[in-house]
Amino acid sequence: MLFPDDGITKGELASYYETIAPVMLPHIRNRPLTMERYPAGIGKKGFMQKDVSKGFPEWLKRVEVPKKDGTVKHPLVTDVRSLLWLANQNCITPHVWVSRAPKVYQPDVCVFDLDPAADEPERLRSASLRLRDVLTELGLPSWVKTSGSKGFHIAVPVDSKTGFGDVNRFAYGVAHLLIKQDPDNLTLEFSKIDRAGRILIDTGRNGYSATFAAAYAVRAKPGAPVSAPCTWEEIESGAVGPATFNLRNMADRIAKVGDLWQDIQRRKRSLRRPIEHLRTLIKSSDN
Repeated sequence: MLFPDDGITKGELASYYETIAPVMLPHIRNRPLTMERYPAGIGKKGFMQKDVSKGFPEWLKRVEVPKKDGTVKHPLVTDVRSLLWLANQNCITPHVWVSRAPKVYQPDVCVFDLDPAADEPERLRSASLRLRDVLTELGLPSWVKTSGSKGFHIAVPVDSKTGFGDVNRFAYGVAHLLIKQDPDNLTLEFSKIDRAGRILIDTGRNGYSATFAAAYAVRAKPGAPVSAPCTWEEIESGAVGPATFNLRNMADRIAKVGDLWQDIQRRKRSLRRPIEHLRTLIKSSDN
């Protein structure tokens, strides 16, 4: 029993991931992965596991990456079998890198995590749309998904010529510009005390070995909410909130709308010109 208040078992979690695999696998395939595991269900403390060096099946693909004083062998999801293996490990949420093996140093997506301090839908919606509009001004298409928690994740597909350093600096620069435009509502302060009620624009998902909740991942919270792709129109209208979708309604959602992120990897962009444009915008805002 993984979600005791909702009566959701490990079997139901595995069934969800098997059903959702056709739309989920393209987004997580070959991304180094960290497992958020709850052996006794979400009512008890879980743990994060990166390394699968010992005691795991030989057929499970993995990638060995450097860390301080050694290496880590991250699991890779490549097919339905490996996705179901995660569920069988009581992994509720797979957290993935913004890059894929074997090109682990070359991100293919830039992620912004909007994290509000409180449940303020209008404030969150406004911040999300402001971020989308800045990205559009920079010539970059963006995709949005619910976090399954309090906020939204906004993703920008980038080409493989951009390294972690440039992607990280770009994300920080966008956040810096947004905060200059709206300092009363947005912040880069990670501590909730220092946020003073403002929405955190978390750009830390874009560094080496950093992760974000995978598209279509179940979150370890009551109700089994899902981090689900949605449309900008749904954000604008308020039809979708951070925890609108869950393990039990996602199948119907997919049947109706399909994979709303299916084109994301076909729309990769270079960050070279957007970075130049961003510098101009930041400089103008300083004057």
